[in-house]
Amino acid sequence: MPDVTDINTNPMVLPDNLPRPEDDGGADHLTGMRVPDVALRATSGELVNLSTLPRRTVVYAYPMTGVPNVALPKGWNDIPGARGCTPQTLAFQDQKDEISALGADVFGLSTQTTEYQKELMDRLGLSFSILSDAEFKLTEALRLPTMTVNGMVLLKRLTFVIENGTIAHVFYPVFTPNQAAADVITWLRKN
Repeated sequence: MPDVTDINTNPMVLPDNLPRPEDDGGADHLTGMRVPDVALRATSGELVNLSTLPRRTVVYAYPMTGVPNVALPKGWNDIPGARGCTPQTLAFQDQKDEISALGADVFGLSTQTTEYQKELMDRLGLSFSILSDAEFKLTEALRLPTMTVNGMVLLKRLTFVIENGTIAHVFYPVFTPNQAAADVITWLRKN
């Protein structure tokens, strides 16, 4: 059995030397865009259409969560913005009540299947849903920034706030992943 403290098989650990992602302009077009009428499967089992939600909504998109004791893709730690999906999710779980008190709901978003995402939800005991865009419907409609790793098309890490079906604000690039929820809270307090 692999050592759970191994940086390559423990998704809870962030390496000290994470490479900082640069703003490549991949999200510049998003602020002010209408969210398309697309229903995504949630880990709750429901279909969620982000364009019709009544409350302000925070969606944090991430590349791919790791699974304990399963090696991450080769070179994962060296890809700017790749590592940190589980710590980012834990940060949103820890801050979910404060985000809710500021009038917003939270969803995670990735291109993994709902079945893959349910492992994360169960393991971390999440109280919010993760949305699957395994068919790339939302990704393509919004032209979300992606990267390809080992033949997998993955979302680049970004967070956006939806108000009345329109993207009101975008955080991109997101660094460090475990600070993303605090950055959202700071913005929500000011807006």
